[in-house]
Amino acid sequence: MTNPSPIKLSVIIVNYNVKYFLEQCLHAALKASQSLVTEIFVVDNNSVDGSCQMVREKFPTVKLIENSDNKGFSKANNQAIRQSSGEYVLLLNPDTIVEEDSFTKCVHFMDQHPEAGGLGVKMIDGKGHFLPESKRGLPTPMVALYKITGLSALFKRSKRFARYHMGHLNKDQTNEVEVLAGAYMLMRKTTLDKVGLLDEDYFMYGEDIDLSYRITLGGFKNYYFADTTIIHYKGESTKKGSINYVKIFYQAMVIFAKKHFSKGRASLFSILINLAIYFRAWLAICTRIAKNIFLPLVDALVIYGGFLWLLPYWENFKFHPDYYPPKFLNLVVPIYILMWLAGIWFAGGYRKPIKISNIFKGLIWGTIAILIFHSLIDDSLRFSRALILLGSTWAFLSLLTYRLLLSPSKSKRVQFDRSRRKRIVLIAGEQEAQRIKQLIEQSQMKIEIIGLVQPNTQHSKANFLGNLNQLTEIIQVHKIEELIFSATDLPSQKIIEIMLTLSKQKVEYKIAPPESLSIIGSSSIDTAGELYVVHLNAITTEKNRRNKRLVDFFLALLILISYPVSCWTVQNKRGLLRNSWLVLWGKKSWVGFAGSKQTQEQLPQIKPGILTPANLFSGELSEKRIMEIDIVYAKDYRIQQDAEIIWQAWKKLGQ
Repeated sequence: MTNPSPIKLSVIIVNYNVKYFLEQCLHAALKASQSLVTEIFVVDNNSVDGSCQMVREKFPTVKLIENSDNKGFSKANNQAIRQSSGEYVLLLNPDTIVEEDSFTKCVHFMDQHPEAGGLGVKMIDGKGHFLPESKRGLPTPMVALYKITGLSALFKRSKRFARYHMGHLNKDQTNEVEVLAGAYMLMRKTTLDKVGLLDEDYFMYGEDIDLSYRITLGGFKNYYFADTTIIHYKGESTKKGSINYVKIFYQAMVIFAKKHFSKGRASLFSILINLAIYFRAWLAICTRIAKNIFLPLVDALVIYGGFLWLLPYWENFKFHPDYYPPKFLNLVVPIYILMWLAGIWFAGGYRKPIKISNIFKGLIWGTIAILIFHSLIDDSLRFSRALILLGSTWAFLSLLTYRLLLSPSKSKRVQFDRSRRKRIVLIAGEQEAQRIKQLIEQSQMKIEIIGLVQPNTQHSKANFLGNLNQLTEIIQVHKIEELIFSATDLPSQKIIEIMLTLSKQKVEYKIAPPESLSIIGSSSIDTAGELYVVHLNAITTEKNRRNKRLVDFFLALLILISYPVSCWTVQNKRGLLRNSWLVLWGKKSWVGFAGSKQTQEQLPQIKPGILTPANLFSGELSEKRIMEIDIVYAKDYRIQQDAEIIWQAWKKLGQ
């Protein structure tokens, strides 16, 4: 009886609510493991998206560790490292795709370089652009200062100023570096035995820098290995432009400084980091506010300017000059404008790209709210309804006109959705192409499939536009905007090679994993990965969430405005007032799921409801029946359903 071969590589993937990325990552990792004795761990930090079930069903050979809470990146990795038995340990992000020979090449390099304690690789984003964090320097106070002040971005090739990303090193050559990226961090197990595991003081970010530094302190070297490339979709579960990210990241740097620098240097570093936190937070807040209020502010000025222009003509036509008191323009018109803007916002009129129908619906809702407000306020503030209708007409025409005039600009804030379908080609065999086409149809995305490209370089068949050698011409001739690769028909190495070759083309890329309900990609270096997913839970679509919130908001507003009358139509008057405020501020919805908290964990996440779909049924319902009702409500949601439930159970709105 022969003894089994010792495990050469232990791959550890920490997952948190990125099921579709994890699925694609595991497909690629298993292919890359075929020429090595490898064990793969997935440590799940209490995901609620069905990740664990997917791993158990589709990847039974993977060792799954299910945590009952989110233990953070360091603790989760350490859990698996302690159970691992490989000669090498690889920490791999779930939003990555490795080449088929990535593991073999990296392990061979480590075998040939016994001084190497850790290794990172060349990483590209979902559009084929090189990610500079593939090779990094130690964030000393001066290196941090150069990054914070922007000098590193200004002098990208400088050995001094661009040391944070080691800009002086050629990205296509293997070199010794100071810091490895946590997205792909290969280490010798004996090195970890000597220098220790990841520091669990770091919840997220900084742990890779800390461990990289300890590897060098232990007498080993870290390498950037340029002979293999991986795709890293960058931060699907963490929005890197957020204030929270900035705070967590820089606080991790403070922990690092206090741990490894002298007291004086650590104090200087802490001061610089805290300045950076406040500066970046202030900048992020200002940028976000400016982006969010720019269009509504312009709209408000345009509408107000229209009233300044309309009012004198209306006064001369109907009454006499200066008929309306100053408070009409100073108080009443601003209130009208706020209601119109609120209507546009709730109708999705400020979402990008712009939809004319949403602006129109928003102004209609706003006008209705104004007319209700007009009928209830004091006579001293009640002015001509004709001005309200004239104002709404002016608002629609003026807002539409200036958006049309600005739409040719590159600003996404004023670009129109002309319902044009994105032009794509599938790089897939005929059988897999049919499956991908069905996925696209079921995803409800605006996509036009121009044709198929053969996943090889053979002479083109009749059903294909061409082969891989003709891809550049196909993109140019057919004005292709996106390529979708079949991971069944093309190896990861070939997909990455094509992405690198076409990185200067203005195309996006997505990958369809085998036997999956998802197609994954990324639209830019600054955005998280995007998904085309079959929408089984229609209530979670953007449109339905927005419509549901719109109904909730305006019904709550109407009830509150008419409360002296509406309170007599329900069983619990005080409860109606309480519930209306909770719904108005988004804490609850008028309609939610009927099941228990335990059963609701298996459904899409929506706000708790005052009423439920079960209100349409009489008698006592079993738990199984309630679950079936909730599933139907979630899967085939229509706004009319909420209206019917509210109408049928109106008297219970105060419960």
